[in-house]
Amino acid sequence: MKFCTHCGNTVVLRIPAGDDRERFVCSSCELIHYVNPRVIVGCVPVHEGRVLLCKRAIEPRKNYWTLPAGFMENGETTVQGAARETWEEARAKVSNIDLYRVFDVPYISQIYMFYRCDLDEGAHAPGPESLETGLYDERSVPWDNIAFPVVAQTLREYFADAAAGHYPVRVSAIEHRPRR
Repeated sequence: MKFCTHCGNTVVLRIPAGDDRERFVCSSCELIHYVNPRVIVGCVPVHEGRVLLCKRAIEPRKNYWTLPAGFMENGETTVQGAARETWEEARAKVSNIDLYRVFDVPYISQIYMFYRCDLDEGAHAPGPESLETGLYDERSVPWDNIAFPVVAQTLREYFADAAAGHYPVRVSAIEHRPRR
């Protein structure tokens, strides 16, 4: 960050009074510009025991499969964001949305929140950020072509939980970049 979004003057990196870390502070109006983690919200949409996946049409990880998810927008709840992303990426409407999986990923300043839900009427189609969509049971998931480690982990946990008939909410942290 180089300029203040409030007054347009330059910003400097320093520790503001009463704080414990460097922040971008305007050299003129003293406004503190906080840079906080980004929240990614998404769904594990299920229809007749199969999970909806999307093949990415954009980078990062274009041509790889993922759960419908994306960055939360200002002015929406995490549930609204997860449902919106599912519509945007898979033209799918969802219901019975329950928190299922949370990942804290501090090394990239992100938080992932996945919601388990029903895929209404099993309807889906590629949105502008997807090349294709499909419903997959555990055996047919394209495991070697999953876009992100958090998606693969969420899918593995979902299928194990479905077999057990119990869906606990899990929260964990990924402290270091996984190797590909």
